[in-house]
Amino acid sequence: MFEQARLEDLTAFRFGHAHNAQAATGCTIIIAPQGAACGVDVRGGGPATRETDLLKPENMIEAVHAVVLSGGSAFGLEASSGVMDALAERGIGFAVECARVPIVVGACLFDLLVGEQAHPDKAMGRAAVEAAFAGEPLSQGNVGAGTGATVGKLLGGERAMKSGFGYHVMRFGELVVGALVAVNALGNVRDEDGTWIAGCRADDGSVMDGGVAFEVAARAMTAQTAAASAEQPCPNTTIGVVVTNARLSKAQATKVSSTCHDAYARAIKPVHTSNDGDTVFSFASGEIEAPADLVAAMGTEAMQQAIYAAVSSAEPAYGYPAMGEEA
Repeated sequence: MFEQARLEDLTAFRFGHAHNAQAATGCTIIIAPQGAACGVDVRGGGPATRETDLLKPENMIEAVHAVVLSGGSAFGLEASSGVMDALAERGIGFAVECARVPIVVGACLFDLLVGEQAHPDKAMGRAAVEAAFAGEPLSQGNVGAGTGATVGKLLGGERAMKSGFGYHVMRFGELVVGALVAVNALGNVRDEDGTWIAGCRADDGSVMDGGVAFEVAARAMTAQTAAASAEQPCPNTTIGVVVTNARLSKAQATKVSSTCHDAYARAIKPVHTSNDGDTVFSFASGEIEAPADLVAAMGTEAMQQAIYAAVSSAEPAYGYPAMGEEA
């Protein structure tokens, strides 16, 4: 039987947030000071990512030092440069003669239409590193990469709800697998019983059935020309990381990421659309031997629970109501 565990049980990693609540944006980092195997699977049609090509199993790099989840759309990729600078100053990274080169990968979500027009920058990335090494407890809700996250935008932002950042950690013997996620989906979120718990709201303020919302949106989509649709921004994206103490190759970590997209599909409808940049990283420190398929199964369950945590821990903000509350 899987047991609930803590982020602190993943001792090879450091976790940190930085955010600007007024600007409704932020970033979350997962650091492996000694480096860790990493894989990625990008499913959404509008991703904003950094260094994902080097995670392909056939490419050279075998260890990554940090994964950055950020708001700010493509602008938010700047935060990763601040993380890279801060890690290098701490002596973390590959030694190249007199230099240190940390390998930092990341993905961003679109929160530019929430709060002020600002985005995570190098200073915010550096602040997240400092928070991670200070050992500050990692909070959930309107924090880090989830600060400006919303869900349920099928019928426009005026019917959306506030979401946020969440995580869940599981243990099976010595094996620990956790999932961290910022949920900024176009679609609605449902729980394990199929109840719609957050997303596009009906006229009475209740959460619409995701299928019904999609049907209404589909009628609107067919009224648009392909050119008009192509000009629309991608104000969405769910970005997450599976973190484990298992020993995985890059190929295995990539497969774990692929499998864990099942959690997105279970909890979010619709998902992986052209207007989402849905991405899952897998980060493995290699401390214990464990079957990759077991890591994938636990990671999928943890990611599903993390999505629920991101929605249920969010608080009303920026004019958006949250689960069970009013804005």
